[in-house]
Amino acid sequence: MTAPELAVAWPESGLVPVVVVDDRTNDVLTLAYANREALDRTIESRSTWLYSRSRSALWNKGETSGNTQHVVAIAVDCDGDALVYRVIPHGPACHTGSASCFSTRLRFDAEPFERTSFARALERLARTIADRKMNAPADSYTAKLFAGGVDRIGKKIGEEATEVVIAAKNDDRAELVWEVTDLLYHTLVLLAERGVSLDEVGAELSRRAAPAN
Repeated sequence: MTAPELAVAWPESGLVPVVVVDDRTNDVLTLAYANREALDRTIESRSTWLYSRSRSALWNKGETSGNTQHVVAIAVDCDGDALVYRVIPHGPACHTGSASCFSTRLRFDAEPFERTSFARALERLARTIADRKMNAPADSYTAKLFAGGVDRIGKKIGEEATEVVIAAKNDDRAELVWEVTDLLYHTLVLLAERGVSLDEVGAELSRRAAPAN
């Protein structure tokens, strides 16, 4: 596949906007631009290539930072004048260190964002865990858990579950939050070890939450 085959209607400037999306979470990571060469290189390498308007040059995401993106799909909009790169990010997308360039939110009503903070935190943690599994940094506790397999991870889950019960019986709110967080973290590591996604767990939760027929 090449850029012409995607039926892109290249404007006079030779640049089209590109929305970069995390393929696993559907989070928008970046809005950038690409010309024909950047798109061709992206298709050829399966790595994100874009065009910097400030430097008037092509750039490959992660070439200097190491925060690369594996492109799994490219879509063109109905008018042929915008693209979506669906990627698996390996590290933050934003130069500030944030996972997304769109981390600052305009809050029309703070309450809905508070309600989603738990789900978003789980997604971010799951992405970090997946990265540790893939890259296995030598100093990573998560990578050491993966090296120990299900037995080591399962043992930690048993320990953390016991500590959750103890914290609850001690009626210590802060301790309970801390221990539940530890339990959730180790459970996410186990899911990643077995290749189970949060979407699968979410689907089962939704099924159980549905009203009985």
